[in-house]
Amino acid sequence: MGLAVLMTLLIGVFRPTVLFDYDFESFFPQDDEELSFYQDFRSRFENDNDYLLIALGRNPDIFDSVFLAAANSLNENLKNLDRVDKTVSLLDLEEPRLNPFGIRYRRILDWENQETLNASEETILGSSSQWKGNLVNENGNYLLIILKNQQRISKEDGDLLYQQIKNLVEGSGIIDYHIAGKIRAQGEFVQLMQEEFSFFLGISGLLIVLLLVSIFRTWWGVLVPLVVLFFGIIWTIALSLYFGKPLDVMSVMQPTILAVVGLAALIHFFNQYLTQIRNGFKKDDAIQKSFSELSLAVFLTSFTTALGFVSLYFTNIPSLKFFGLFTGIGVMLMFFAVIWIAPGMLYLLTPFKVTDYDSFSVMWRNGMRRAFLWTMSYFKLIFGVFVFLTILSGIGLSKLQVNGYILDDLPENNSLKGEFEFFDKEFGGSKPLEISLETGTEGSDLMQFEVLKEQEKLENFLKETFNTSAIVSPLALVKSLNKATNGGNEKAYTVPSQGQLKRILPYMEKAIETVPLQILSSDLKSGRISTRTEDMGSLESGRMKTKLEEFLKTEINPGLLEVRITGTSHLIDISHESVTVQMAKGLGFAFVIVAVIIGFLFRSWKMASVALVPNIIPLVWVCGIMYLFGIELKLTTSIIFTVAFGIAVDDTIHFMTKLNVELAKGKSWLYSIKSTYLETGKAIILTSLVLVFGFSVLTLSEFGVTFYSGLLISTALIFALLADLILLPVLLVMLKNKVR
Repeated sequence: MGLAVLMTLLIGVFRPTVLFDYDFESFFPQDDEELSFYQDFRSRFENDNDYLLIALGRNPDIFDSVFLAAANSLNENLKNLDRVDKTVSLLDLEEPRLNPFGIRYRRILDWENQETLNASEETILGSSSQWKGNLVNENGNYLLIILKNQQRISKEDGDLLYQQIKNLVEGSGIIDYHIAGKIRAQGEFVQLMQEEFSFFLGISGLLIVLLLVSIFRTWWGVLVPLVVLFFGIIWTIALSLYFGKPLDVMSVMQPTILAVVGLAALIHFFNQYLTQIRNGFKKDDAIQKSFSELSLAVFLTSFTTALGFVSLYFTNIPSLKFFGLFTGIGVMLMFFAVIWIAPGMLYLLTPFKVTDYDSFSVMWRNGMRRAFLWTMSYFKLIFGVFVFLTILSGIGLSKLQVNGYILDDLPENNSLKGEFEFFDKEFGGSKPLEISLETGTEGSDLMQFEVLKEQEKLENFLKETFNTSAIVSPLALVKSLNKATNGGNEKAYTVPSQGQLKRILPYMEKAIETVPLQILSSDLKSGRISTRTEDMGSLESGRMKTKLEEFLKTEINPGLLEVRITGTSHLIDISHESVTVQMAKGLGFAFVIVAVIIGFLFRSWKMASVALVPNIIPLVWVCGIMYLFGIELKLTTSIIFTVAFGIAVDDTIHFMTKLNVELAKGKSWLYSIKSTYLETGKAIILTSLVLVFGFSVLTLSEFGVTFYSGLLISTALIFALLADLILLPVLLVMLKNKVR
């Protein structure tokens, strides 16, 4: 107890810095060739999501000199902010015009003269294919400013910059506006995380008090667990912060998880302690006997639960890796908090006598006896029902789809989600789409006529299949120069002839400097296509990418042009698509460890196989439930299977450990099963209910990952309780001659 108090005091004296963060890149697959390729691509060009979309609205349209003057003033103020690289909008874009004396530039949007402004409106909304749906929406009532902020800006700088931008927009006099982008998303995610973290700390504490009062109905039965759980949670959070791991969207669940896991362990100890007292043991003997007999079982259950979380470390997604690692360590810290603090507090605080078995306890024992007799009477029917439901759920599992969105975890009614949907609808998308271009072995550079024709085929395909917004690319630059040589004729915004291409190439270097994005390497052999699409989900995105791959194989000559999709959105899609592999890795690791533990206890691999069945079946049933209610697999929901298995297997280990003790006493196989059932049944039910109620609290979360984790893990634990108390005894009875 002294050591536990000292550790906690040291944390209080040397307080770690509490950091909250939400980094999109923490969901990228690490050690992946696609990530390596993107990092190289980014070093040569730029990060593809360091921008903020700002839409300024006016009815019936934006082509009003007063409105445009206010918008231009705002645009100039935005440019002057620290950590803003540039802005892109019709307010300051100029079109080139080629004449015998060189290049001159003309403003696309001139609001100083109404006649010129009317002509601009007619061109932009009528014949132009460059700007409508890109920098101005189809109806002409929203003007888009794309603000390029400092590359890979930190969370703190991003928050400060966004607040400055918001203040300028609000002070511009323009009432109708929409803002979306990375720095806003990260800021609002973290704010929501901070609110939820505090909420779940409070709600978990309240739930625990209510559960303890209802289970033990004594003041010490409430105080001791609260102190133990407080120590365990503080140690875990402090440890992760000391190692520089900020609290993120996954960490919101940690306090609730640790609290219910620790409480489940305490219930086993307290239940055994009260049983020993009622059987006539003195208090110190009852404490010693309870903790001596159960410490191995509780250690094993804590260890397997920790392994369920730690197995996530074997995925290649940083956010999942470190959530699993520190939560797994936290579970073991909670175990040490239980065995270090609880025995001493029980000795100091509990009375020398407790009430004898009351009517409630007698009712429990009679109920468990009747449940066991019913199970043994209908064991064939029970086995058949479990097999039937498992087959049905397996069919549902085979039909589950993997699908995830970039803003999956945000609440449906969240204003930020609505803002991104606005840009998807009005401006062709908010999700970046990046295509890497390289000159093939048969091409000289990306400006070669034959290579440009290949790029034209590619861009036409992207517009048709991905429904992209306007494209910024080497081809777009060439088309704009061709338009410039034809007096600004919109019909000339196309691939020039070979002769015309030779005429405009001398102006290429000057024109590249005016492009708002870096689209070409200095040797013109490498380039990029940069555009935006709506967030249609990883499933639909995957189908489109498959079509793109088929198109590249059949329509694009790799000798002239080598094409590869890349970018942050592509990497997040890959993370979602790899969910089944990630899940299989974690579960496979957990299955092997649990099988080894059970096999070691019984010196029998057959017994280990039997023990795994009631823990695999609940996971299959959960898949059936997911299919039934249309819940799709995604990166964040995949964790529930390894976590649920690691927690659910605890009851099986308690049951099997007790069975091993009973068999060691020389009791018969059937009598040992019955004795185990009656002795552990109450604790298994109580701990399962505590876990279910504890994880159900997570369904109050507004984060998708937290909500679904609470819902599906609770469901899995209910199924696991049924499997442990109904199916496991049946399997043991049916296979008694084969597992001995």
